[in-house]
Amino acid sequence: MSSNTTQGMCPGEPLNLLACILIGALAFTILVFTLLGVVCLRKYRSLVQTIQQLEGSKLLLGALPQLEPPMMPLRPVPAEREEEEDPPSQALLQQSSTVRSPSRRLWKSLQQGPRFTKSDLNLLQLIKAGKEGVFYQARMTRGTCKGHNMFTCKISKEGVRPKHVDTEVSIMRKLVHHKNILQILDWNTTEEPYILILEYVSYGTLRTFLQTNRVHLSADPELQSLLTIASYHIALAMQHLRSKMIMHCDLALRNVMVNKFPWEVKLAEFGLARDLTRMTSRRSSRWRNPRQRVPLRWYPPEYFKNNYYSFKGDVWAFGIVLWEMQTFGTLPYPDLETSEAVVYHICIGHKNTNPEGCRPEILHIMQDCWLEPYTLRPSFTDVVRMLENVIENDADYVDVESPQLLVKDEAEYHEAKCLRVASITLDDQSPI
Repeated sequence: MSSNTTQGMCPGEPLNLLACILIGALAFTILVFTLLGVVCLRKYRSLVQTIQQLEGSKLLLGALPQLEPPMMPLRPVPAEREEEEDPPSQALLQQSSTVRSPSRRLWKSLQQGPRFTKSDLNLLQLIKAGKEGVFYQARMTRGTCKGHNMFTCKISKEGVRPKHVDTEVSIMRKLVHHKNILQILDWNTTEEPYILILEYVSYGTLRTFLQTNRVHLSADPELQSLLTIASYHIALAMQHLRSKMIMHCDLALRNVMVNKFPWEVKLAEFGLARDLTRMTSRRSSRWRNPRQRVPLRWYPPEYFKNNYYSFKGDVWAFGIVLWEMQTFGTLPYPDLETSEAVVYHICIGHKNTNPEGCRPEILHIMQDCWLEPYTLRPSFTDVVRMLENVIENDADYVDVESPQLLVKDEAEYHEAKCLRVASITLDDQSPI
């Protein structure tokens, strides 16, 4: 009887073992899901708190510009994007996220504490008055400016934006250490009137110099050689600008200064200049700015026809400068009085008449600078090479009374030629 009972219980033992395993697995599964639920609940609560903090921060950011308006002018805007504005709700966020951009570092470096004001300057003589600023020969009332007793200063007119002056300063700082570019010494763009202190020049603008000394220069048998040398140094300055990817956009005889004629002429006035390395687009927003005034008599036909200006536009203006020099500072297209007449005259292909007494070599360069389409015009590297050939031919036949002066001038010429060979030259086809 006991044996029968034992045999009846044996089949039930595997069932009990299987039930224990299933119950254990179910309990383990419930425990795991319980732990996961606790973890997810904590994550959810943490996420809700984070969202609430972010919403509070957003409301705070929306209120800050109204509470502290003086902070807004400190937000720099790149010069090449003058017409773009940031949405007010994102202004401070963008300020913190882009503080390390190159343009912001440039702005920070330009916004220095003023080391001088207009009251610290002793204005001696007016050099020229432009649309945006006035040039003076000046000195400090006390002390010097970086060791310079005399210097040239440009004082901006009312209404000029500080950002515009900062752009001019940054371009001039990029063009330092060239003997044919007026060097910047110091500046003040923190308060009006904005002031740029530049190196000293003895005779003001080249246009005024030629007009004042017209009688004396006309009687000089070496006049064409002197004008060629001055043209060569202007071309060297423009070649330097090209190597730095900068367009002058206001090349004219009134914007060339004279310290010693013809060997020390210096390119100045970079208020309209454009630095292509800081532009986000080849097309400049400057030309679409209705408040921007440009020198129409020096601008190429493609600007009026297609709203287009490139380095070859500066080459066109250089041809106008050659014509101005040959006519002792005469206004281009002197028979045309209105802007509309000038633009129509240029667009239909008319040029300035050939100056009397102009040597054939300069006349040829002048006409090459006015070729159309603009792609046919020479680069400034080509212009420098052509002028060098003319100067070398003059040196072969020149007859001077002072051999010592000739030796000094030739030394300066060869020094400039070596600097040109060592400079970086690029293809002259990049437009804006």
